[in-house]
Amino acid sequence: MENHEEHHHPPYKFIFMILIICTGFSWIADEFKDSFPGPGWLAVTVLAISTMKASCVMLYFMHLKFERHWKYVLLAPTFILAVGLPLALFPDVAVHYYDVDVPQNPMESREAGNYHGEAGDGDHAAASHH
Repeated sequence: MENHEEHHHPPYKFIFMILIICTGFSWIADEFKDSFPGPGWLAVTVLAISTMKASCVMLYFMHLKFERHWKYVLLAPTFILAVGLPLALFPDVAVHYYDVDVPQNPMESREAGNYHGEAGDGDHAAASHH
């Protein structure tokens, strides 16, 4: 008794048409971005469409739909990094270490007579050295 494996032939043309339609929806969403309640809604819409497109590419063109369940074991480290890295970097990105009103360029600070980053400190420091 021979054991023939079933060969899957994905509907490439159908998936390609879905990708074209999704790209069209992304373009339409961007063209009508003023009709969205806010810029966040446009981003969510376009990212959702992009996720659908990436899923189609991974499932059919990369043949992940036809693989066994071991593919999840291979994707686990990627998922952990994709979630863990932004969480690890969040404190550095979310917290401002400086006041945005103070110029960060030293030349701008000198021109404004502001040598130490606060108004008046530069004049006081210069006067105390004379």
